[in-house]
Amino acid sequence: MNVNAIPFVGSALGRMILDPDVPIDAIAEFLDGSSSADRWKQVSKLGATEQRELYEKAAKSEPLELDFFVPADVDSLQPVRHKGRNTLPLVVLNHRFFAKVFTRTESGAVCGFNDSPAGSIIGPGYFVVTPTERRLGWQHRGAVVVDYYQVPKKQQMPEGWPKVVSNAWGLQHFVYHHTRDFMRRVSKHVSIGAAYKNERPMDIYFTLCRQ
Repeated sequence: MNVNAIPFVGSALGRMILDPDVPIDAIAEFLDGSSSADRWKQVSKLGATEQRELYEKAAKSEPLELDFFVPADVDSLQPVRHKGRNTLPLVVLNHRFFAKVFTRTESGAVCGFNDSPAGSIIGPGYFVVTPTERRLGWQHRGAVVVDYYQVPKKQQMPEGWPKVVSNAWGLQHFVYHHTRDFMRRVSKHVSIGAAYKNERPMDIYFTLCRQ
């Protein structure tokens, strides 16, 4: 298939994902050859069916590393924004769009928070990002986990970021408490995550596109 011949009209990416004959490598080539604006335009259109299938196809991608979320050439405490769309069954469609903002602390840890339209109500949802290689029961879910069981220390965060609070606090309890997002690579800039709560899959997915 000549992926360069697929125009950016409708949901070209969605059609590729749902085509059983299109492998993840072809999807990556399509996204890598797109401009940043067109890449996000395509990713932002993916609904639950496409994201569920994309997560399955991405099992054959090269495993993610922490540098995917905060590239090695980015200074400590500098934010790296990944725009996202989730598949939560929300009445307000705009709330399906959000961003995960990552940073690398001076000690080398990668962590971040969720910048969402509902953030002022439910809280920032801080997390720590770690590899899954030492957890045998997790490796098949993805090479990297966004772990809400852990939150960074407030003194490690960049100035101006939201206050660090436990994910058991307030309304965050219903969204982030006892939750982990397992991440797979889609392309050089795009990843997909699957949410687990209390170690059970939620059948909720989200795509991220690094800016």
